[in-house]
Amino acid sequence: MLASDTSPVAVSLRNGVQESVHHGAVVCLERDGSIAFSAGSPQAIIFPRSSTKPFLATAMVAAGLKLPAKLLALVCASHDGRPEHLQAAREILLSAGLDENALCNTKDFPLDDDAAHEVVRVGGVKTSLQMNCSGKHSGMLATCVACGWAHDETYLDQDHNLQLCITKLMPELIGEEVANIVVDGCGAPAHAMTLAGLARGFRAVAMSNIGSPAREVADAMRMHPQMVGGPTRDVTLLMSGISGLVAKDGAEGVYAVALPDGRAIALKIADGANRARPPLMRAALIALGIDISGVDERAFASPIFGHGQIVGEVRVVDNLL
Repeated sequence: MLASDTSPVAVSLRNGVQESVHHGAVVCLERDGSIAFSAGSPQAIIFPRSSTKPFLATAMVAAGLKLPAKLLALVCASHDGRPEHLQAAREILLSAGLDENALCNTKDFPLDDDAAHEVVRVGGVKTSLQMNCSGKHSGMLATCVACGWAHDETYLDQDHNLQLCITKLMPELIGEEVANIVVDGCGAPAHAMTLAGLARGFRAVAMSNIGSPAREVADAMRMHPQMVGGPTRDVTLLMSGISGLVAKDGAEGVYAVALPDGRAIALKIADGANRARPPLMRAALIALGIDISGVDERAFASPIFGHGQIVGEVRVVDNLL
């Protein structure tokens, strides 16, 4: 993302005094797919990172992956690494005759602080299973086994059959060619696209027809939002509070959502920090006329702390949308 693609989208207030300004871009699509509102450039090229996981899962299902909805939701996840998430990843691997030793994603502690502290307390170490992308990688390996493809470390290569299937599907969902492919934090390929393309991709998944691979993915996420993130994560709280919503957060300040009626949002915070992301999503949802009354307010909170107490907040720039 270029600096010229962004505009000021939020400010951090400490005890009522402005401390920081956050730049970024957001695009909101109307029911017919046209751009309803935007700030910054909708054509900004970004790496959506984990926000593309529903697209990847769609490609896996199209290739032959068959999983119960709860496990498929984990394939779309940047999960907290809680016991229920780790068990689900193990079940995906077991369905393919594999175990966690087959995972080639980066080793890490759980995202959830309590889960990470428990690992450290008992003398545990970083593992691939605990890493937030282990659901995606478990799904990738299970897809490889189902298709008779190599399921060693080469499944991460851009020219592996699995990755070629994913890259081939991307334009169909996002309505444009992939701008670039690099290595993601977990070791898998990461695709670049425009911000508007990301919104179109989510719109395609959310509006997909019954019986299609994308619809199977969308329904799994809707049925099991707790598997996509965790009980206190904004992405889980958002899907839990808005019926029919498909949502996914991504590293470096990315967030995308869509409804079955065609309305969709994609946003990116320029410097990659996440604290402006939740309030900006709230403003975008309201701008599109989406009812957020059922959403837990923690999904939108971005408090500023001083000496362990909340002394401020991140607030969207007035009249942004």
